[in-house]
Amino acid sequence: MEISQAQAVIEALLFTMGKAVPLKDLAAVLEHDEETVRRIIHQMMDTYKMQKRGIQIIELEDSFQMCTDPAYYDYIVRLTHQPKKHTLTDAMLEALSIIAYKQPVTRSMVEQIRGVSSDYVINRLIEYNLVTEVGRLDAPGKPILFGTTEEFLRTFGVKSQDELPVIDPVKVAEFKTEAEEEAALKIET
Repeated sequence: MEISQAQAVIEALLFTMGKAVPLKDLAAVLEHDEETVRRIIHQMMDTYKMQKRGIQIIELEDSFQMCTDPAYYDYIVRLTHQPKKHTLTDAMLEALSIIAYKQPVTRSMVEQIRGVSSDYVINRLIEYNLVTEVGRLDAPGKPILFGTTEEFLRTFGVKSQDELPVIDPVKVAEFKTEAEEEAALKIET
């Protein structure tokens, strides 16, 4: 199969599926090895970017998805008259970051770190499809374990959990000291 035909097949598959398609599935359909298919897709990604096309292919872990270029979001909103952007509050971002970095994590673990009830924010994150149930903890009551979704990766523009920014241990120590000092001030007053 010629490269141009392989590109056309990949484009048709990604467009039709409308969701992330695992690389192994694309390779099986094309009857090529995964690395060859990955190179072809990366060439397509570069071409779309160079030509400033309205669509793009994004990589999510070991899958690929065709979607619109975020630069054209405002035009889509004008046509549909229904903006889809969800606003994430500070509390939601806080809970989401805990889940992203500690996953899989239970609701009570999130609450222990945040120091407040997190039912509402976790439920909103589930509604926004940024967080999902990934299993149950083998403990009394079998609490639900939460993790992030492909939508989380798309929203924050990362291919996988490995691309999340590394937290500087010095900053963590500084935040901890500030929080302890703040907590001590509130107790004294």
